Amino acid sequence: MGTLWTNGKIYTMQSEDHMVEAVYTENGFIKDLGQAEQLRNKYTIEETIDLKNGVMFPGFVDSHMHLIGHGETLLRLDLSQMTSKEEVLDAVAEKAGKLPAGQWIFGEGWNENLWAGAEVITKKELDDAVPNHPVLLKRICRHAMVVNSLALKEANIDEETPDPEGGLIEKDDDGSLNGLLKDKAQDLMTAALPPISSNYLEEALSKGIESCWENGLVGGHTEDLSYYGNFNKTYNAFKQTINHKNKKFRAHLLVHHAVIDDWHEEGHHFLGGNEFIEFGAMKIFADGALGGRTALLSYPYADEPDTKGVSIHSQEKLLQLVEKARSLELPIAVHTIGDQAFENVVDAITEHPSEKSRRDRLIHAQILREQLIEKIKGLPLILDIQPRFVASDFPWVIDRLGEENMKFNYAWKTLLDRGVHCAGGSDAPIEPVNPLWGIHAAVTRTNPLDPEKTVHIPEERLSMYEAISLFTKGSAYACHHESDRGMIKEGFTADFTVLEKDPFESNPDELLEKIVSMTIIDETIVFAKE
Repeated sequence: MGTLWTNGKIYTMQSEDHMVEAVYTENGFIKDLGQAEQLRNKYTIEETIDLKNGVMFPGFVDSHMHLIGHGETLLRLDLSQMTSKEEVLDAVAEKAGKLPAGQWIFGEGWNENLWAGAEVITKKELDDAVPNHPVLLKRICRHAMVVNSLALKEANIDEETPDPEGGLIEKDDDGSLNGLLKDKAQDLMTAALPPISSNYLEEALSKGIESCWENGLVGGHTEDLSYYGNFNKTYNAFKQTINHKNKKFRAHLLVHHAVIDDWHEEGHHFLGGNEFIEFGAMKIFADGALGGRTALLSYPYADEPDTKGVSIHSQEKLLQLVEKARSLELPIAVHTIGDQAFENVVDAITEHPSEKSRRDRLIHAQILREQLIEKIKGLPLILDIQPRFVASDFPWVIDRLGEENMKFNYAWKTLLDRGVHCAGGSDAPIEPVNPLWGIHAAVTRTNPLDPEKTVHIPEERLSMYEAISLFTKGSAYACHHESDRGMIKEGFTADFTVLEKDPFESNPDELLEKIVSMTIIDETIVFAKE
C-alpha cells in the first residue's frame, strides 16, 4: 500500500517538458508514474494527496550551504539587509542594552556594498557604540569579521600578533589594529570564543532545517563539521536533530580537512552514513572572497592594484591536502573563487586525480578564463555554482575586477554549453537559502532590488529548465546520487517540491514571492503552506 500524488502539474525533469498526471510512492520511493486512474487500478492506494493544482518537481536540493550557519542567522543579530553602517551600529548597541555587561554579542551578514560610501565598520566605531561587551560581526561572505577591543583582548590579539598563513590582521596606516580579521586570521578569534553547547547546535540545526522546508528544500550539501568544536560533537548534533528528533532532511556532509583525521579514526567512509546523513568530499579552501579582495586572481585587483588576493595554502601544501584525500579514497571539494585559485586546484587534481569515478567539486568558480574552462572539459568534476551571486556582486564586481576581465566570469551558460556539469546552491547564510531566488538570478541575471532591472552579462542567462536542473539533477549528480535522486522517476526517492505557480509559464519575478506550497521528504509532508 502506498500514496498517490495527483491533481496538479508534475514535471519529472527527466527531460524538458516531460510531465505525468500522477505519481505513486511506497516506503519513501517512487514506485510508478502515469495516469491517476491507471495507478489506482494497479495498486492499493492507502492515501491520495491532492496537489490542489500545484506544480510538483523533484525535491530541490542546495548543493552548497552551511546549514548550522544558516540556522545561526535565525538565532543571532541579522545584519544582512541593513543599508547603512549607522543602522548596524545602532542594532548592536540596542542588543547590548538587553544583555549583562561582558556577554558576547554576535552579528551575521554585514555588507558594506549596500551602504553609501561602502566604508567598513572599524574597531573604534564598535568601541564607541558598545564599550562593555565583546563584539564579533561576520561579513556576508564569512571571509572577514570585525571585532572590538574587548574581543581582541579576549583573543590576545595585538599589534605584535603576526598574520597567520592564509590570513590578514588588518591595520591602519599608523600600525594600530582596525578590528578587521580576514580569512585564516579569523581562526585566532574563533578559538577565543566561549564553548558552544550541543543544545545550541541542535537548536540552530532545527531552525535551519525548518527554514529549508519552508523554502522548498529537501536537502543540502553542507559544510559545518570543523567550526563548532570537535568533529563528533557537530556530527552528533546532526544525528540527534535529523534522526532522533525526526527532522527529515537529506544532509550531505562535506568534511573539512581540519577534522578529516577525526572522521577517519571513527571509521567513516565516502557516502557512509544513512539515507538522511551521509559523508561527501574533503573540503579545502584555496582562497578568500571578492568582498575583502582575498579571492586569488591571476591579475591585480582593478580597484586595488597592489594585491592579487590571498592563497590560503601554498601549492605544496595544497598538493599535500589532495594527496591526503586520495589516501582516504575521497574526492575533494574546494572553495575557489579567483581564477588563480581555480587553476591551482585544477593543477593539483591533474597531478593527483581522483579514483573510483569519485568526482571532485570546485565550489563557486565564478571568476574564470576561457583556457580554464577548456582545461576542465572532460575531467571528472562538477562546479558548485551560486547563481544568486550575480544579484549580489553586480555592478560593484566590475570595478573590482575590471571590465576587461569580465567575459568568462559568472559564465553559467557558457559552462553548461561546453559540457561542464554544474550544481546549484546558495552558500547560505552568505546568500538567501531560497532556491527560487537562485533560479530567478540564473534566468534573469538581475538584482530584484534594482529599479533599473539591469541585466548583467545577458548572454549568460539560463533557460528555466537549465536553472531548475541545477537544483535537482545537478545537485544529485554532485553527490553521486544521479541514479536515485533529482528526477521524478521509478526507483527514485519520494522527495518533492510543490509550488503554487508554474515557473515555466509565469513571469520569473513571481519566483521571488512565497510560492512553495508543500515540501515532501521520504514520502512525508514536512511543510504545507497554511
